[in-house]
Amino acid sequence: MGRRKKIVQECERLMDKPENIRNIAIAAHVDHGKTTLSDNLLAGAGMISDETAGHQLAMDTEEDEQERGITIDAANVSMTHEYDEKNHLINLIDTPGHVDFGGDVTRAMRAVDGALVVVDAVEGAMPQTETVLRQALREGVKPALFINKVDRLISELQEGPQEMQQRLMAVIRDVNELIRGMTEEMDDVGDWRVSVEEGTVAFGSALYKWGVSMPSMQETGMDFGDIIDLERAGEREELHERTPLSDVVLDMVCEHFPNPIDAQPRRIPRIWRGDSESELAEQMRLVDDEGEVVLMVTDISMDPHAGEIATGRVFSGTIEKGQELYVSGTAGKNRVQSVGIFMGGEREEVERVPAGNIAAVTGLRDAIAGSTVSSIEMTPFESIEHISEPVITKSVEAKSMDDLPKLIETLRQVSKEDPTIRIEINEDTGEHLISGQGELHLEVITQRIERNQGIPVITGEPIVVFREQPTRAGDVVEGISPNRHNRFYISVEPLSQDIVDILKLGEASMDMPELERREALQEAGMDKDTSQNVEHIYGTNILIDDTKGIQHLNETMELVIEGLEEALDDGPLAAEPVQGALIRLHDAKLHEDAIHRGPAQVIPATRQAVHGALIDAEVRLLEPIQNVRIDVPNEHMGPASGEIQGRRGRVDDMYQEGDLMVVEGVAPVSEMLGFSSDIRSATEGRASWNTENAGFQVMADNLQGETITEIRERKGMKTELPPSVDYF
Repeated sequence: MGRRKKIVQECERLMDKPENIRNIAIAAHVDHGKTTLSDNLLAGAGMISDETAGHQLAMDTEEDEQERGITIDAANVSMTHEYDEKNHLINLIDTPGHVDFGGDVTRAMRAVDGALVVVDAVEGAMPQTETVLRQALREGVKPALFINKVDRLISELQEGPQEMQQRLMAVIRDVNELIRGMTEEMDDVGDWRVSVEEGTVAFGSALYKWGVSMPSMQETGMDFGDIIDLERAGEREELHERTPLSDVVLDMVCEHFPNPIDAQPRRIPRIWRGDSESELAEQMRLVDDEGEVVLMVTDISMDPHAGEIATGRVFSGTIEKGQELYVSGTAGKNRVQSVGIFMGGEREEVERVPAGNIAAVTGLRDAIAGSTVSSIEMTPFESIEHISEPVITKSVEAKSMDDLPKLIETLRQVSKEDPTIRIEINEDTGEHLISGQGELHLEVITQRIERNQGIPVITGEPIVVFREQPTRAGDVVEGISPNRHNRFYISVEPLSQDIVDILKLGEASMDMPELERREALQEAGMDKDTSQNVEHIYGTNILIDDTKGIQHLNETMELVIEGLEEALDDGPLAAEPVQGALIRLHDAKLHEDAIHRGPAQVIPATRQAVHGALIDAEVRLLEPIQNVRIDVPNEHMGPASGEIQGRRGRVDDMYQEGDLMVVEGVAPVSEMLGFSSDIRSATEGRASWNTENAGFQVMADNLQGETITEIRERKGMKTELPPSVDYF
């Protein structure tokens, strides 16, 4: 315990010196070695013993992570590192690489200022490498590169110094191409490309714990020739001793990643839309530990002893026990019960955590991942944009009715901890629907419910989530209220993909000043008059008020919007969510007596009009699709591409990479269920593959009718569609 206590005291001492703090995340494609690298850094900082590093997987704290050998939850740790005769405090978050858990990556990026991107030297930059880079750069987080598994180039591929150098340069080129493409239009970012000469690239082997970079070679005199000789001679221990990986990487972190004082003036305007002239903005820019408390919560986790822990970045002020803080979006205040920092998977309580640090706080019962917690009421931070949305659903019910209340409680907790999961609780049928990013995502969640809560559950077959979208501009449709005294005239047309994209990213929303929103929409191609009449934005749908001087419309608008949202949540074809619709309200006839235009009249009338207008705009079913990439030896290429084509998919590209063939294509998510066992048997287990959600596409007309009927049957709706839906 003595050593640990020392480290905690050292961390506490350094917390007050923001210029010596580095907040970083490690991010990469699945299986490129992030967690093994984190272990190395912990061992280098004296947090775990050297022998077990790389096998202990200290950051994979959950049993299921150890069993599956993948990281599921982002894990936090603080450590200290001596560099340039100064001690530095490094707060590190190890993030998952598997596409199903991309939400954790996005949230982690909000808490840090630097991202260490790990790439496998043999596989090179992969689809998920691109995704995590984009997530980092969008948050204004600076990248550096670590190329892992270099030992495989020497021992397995038997490459000499010349070939190795070419291969490594190619990886760096690919990563820089991605960075350049993503930062071209960012005016607050310099040239963030990584370079060997500048020392923002390191190479090594996390498994055998050695690493090199340009600065380290100058210091230790070790070059690639020496490394190849030692590696070939099997002298891996000596390699680790002469050029230890943790020193090389942590030196790079201290030298090249920004500290909070450098980073916050750049990051605050990116993630906060409040008044930049205010005193609060100034305190956040200066990382003022005496200012108002501002904490951005990026993660909620459960601790069996302490209850719910909210982890997040402190942008200003100092968090202490007993403070009463506001939580954005909820009324009243929450009282801080304890404050701590993470040391590996364990939380250490401390007296206080000042600005520029990552804190773990208990007592914030109203907070969810993404909340802004502060000592004064303030404009909250931008909501955290998740790049992918749920595409697959399973029903979950408790085996015994006695467990039902506990199951509902657990599901609510799950949705608090992981905002990329959607939960629908149906109290009447006892059947609850969980929607997530993929089969693995849901499997892990349901396993955890059984294991951690001890609730035996029955899960249904996976169901795919569809969308509905108009495909042409329709005519005006009339909606009449049940008492026939109110009429609404509505038409629908499809929104362009550019507008849908900015709505998805939150670059145009109702929380913005009207002028900014108008400009954003016009820039994406909406005409001026339309952009001036935006009344409401719901998901990726926009309501335009084209009416002129109608009496009582102002006080009725709230009900119109309620009816509109109901109609868009359950589209007319199969009660799936509607996306990409521009809805125009052209005219309305309202009863002058408020009693006759209440919710029971207006909501059904709007709903009927919106559904009618969608059908006139030829609304169609969209299905989620996935990009698929399969790496496979030559002789199995036929069966592998056959697996994609046999699933209504299409193969877009095939090319040779190293000694493998790469097959790239897209396929519908509904056809990809059970893909993993099929591809294994088709290629005798020699294929490695991965999938990435790629949004939605219109389903072929000949499948529309049948699919709609299936969904309606499953939902217990009547199966016949209104006669006007005859355009398939």
